[in-house]
Formats: sequence, C-alpha cells, structure tokens
Amino acid sequence: MLDWNTYRRQLIAGVGEIGKLSPETVKGYATLSGAGARTAHLDAKTRELIALAVAISLRCDGCITVHAAEAKKHGASEGELAEALGTAISVNAGAALVYSTRAHEAFKEA
Repeated sequence: MLDWNTYRRQLIAGVGEIGKLSPETVKGYATLSGAGARTAHLDAKTRELIALAVAISLRCDGCITVHAAEAKKHGASEGELAEALGTAISVNAGAALVYSTRAHEAFKEA
C-alpha cells in the first residue's frame, strides 16, 4: 500500500524541482488550477470532491493524494467522499458502456 503522506511530500518536492527548470509551466498550471476558485460558484470542499472524482477517472495518484488531503482540510466527510467516488465509478462505467457501443459499431463495419 502506498504511504500517501510521504508520496504527497515527494510529489510537491518534485513539482518544485520542475518549477525551477520550467517556472512558466508551473506558474501556468497554478493559474489554471486556481481559476475555478475565483468564480466562487462552488465552495472549496465541493471543488476538491469533484477533483477527486476526476482523479479517479484519470487514474492520477498525484491528484488523488493532493485532492484527498485538501478535501479533508476543507471538511469533507467520509460519506461525502464515498458519494463523490461513487459518482466517479458510475460515470466511468457509463463511459465504458458508451464506448462499448463505439467498439461494437467499429466491429460491425470492419
């Protein structure tokens, strides 16, 4: 099992190193990452739960460790986490079903 706290610290250090090599890239990412917070339509907890659901869909461990910590920091409960992850699971299953129709169509046309 992954030690998520150690991994998160390593990831942050690694991003810092990339920032020294390519500061504009990391600056651009930080700008993009913070843009949603400026609209104030969703609270921070909700944004972090959405980010976690997306992280599951993208299979990004770095995103998972960062957004899990941020969701917890912003007061997300395990029940809210479970609901967000359940949504990710259902969307991924739905996407698999939708893309299955594409594979079936390609197969029929081959």
